Amino acid sequence: MKELLYLKDDQLKSLIEKLFLSYRETFSDSKKILDKYSIGLAHQKAIHLLSMYEGISVSELLRKLKVSKQSLNRVLKDLIKLNMISFKKDEQDTRIKHIYLNENGKKIFKEIFDIQKKRIYSALLDSSSEEVLNFDNVLKKIING
Repeated sequence: MKELLYLKDDQLKSLIEKLFLSYRETFSDSKKILDKYSIGLAHQKAIHLLSMYEGISVSELLRKLKVSKQSLNRVLKDLIKLNMISFKKDEQDTRIKHIYLNENGKKIFKEIFDIQKKRIYSALLDSSSEEVLNFDNVLKKIING
């Protein structure tokens, strides 16, 4: 474990490669499902967040995705055409729209999640509790900078 305290560039490059490859593989698992519905990775990211934050506002979704309004509008228009989402105006401030996955959207999310879950679940099941907790903590630190 001591060698991890002084990571060299080659070790960091290897870690970054593993993060990239794990991301690529996790998201490539769902490619067939995305193709079936003629949607892409941007749609999948939005669907995932909508499943996590039911009723999220458009502005909050923009912040979480870190995309432009134009990019998000394109994705949302596609999801509307596919009958996957619905909007509700905020009761206090009608300028604010909240987005929800409807039943069709939830069904498609479940298809995507179930296939991704297999890879993640298998890796976690093959790890000790300590490894899982440490991995989760390291991911949080990477995310939070």
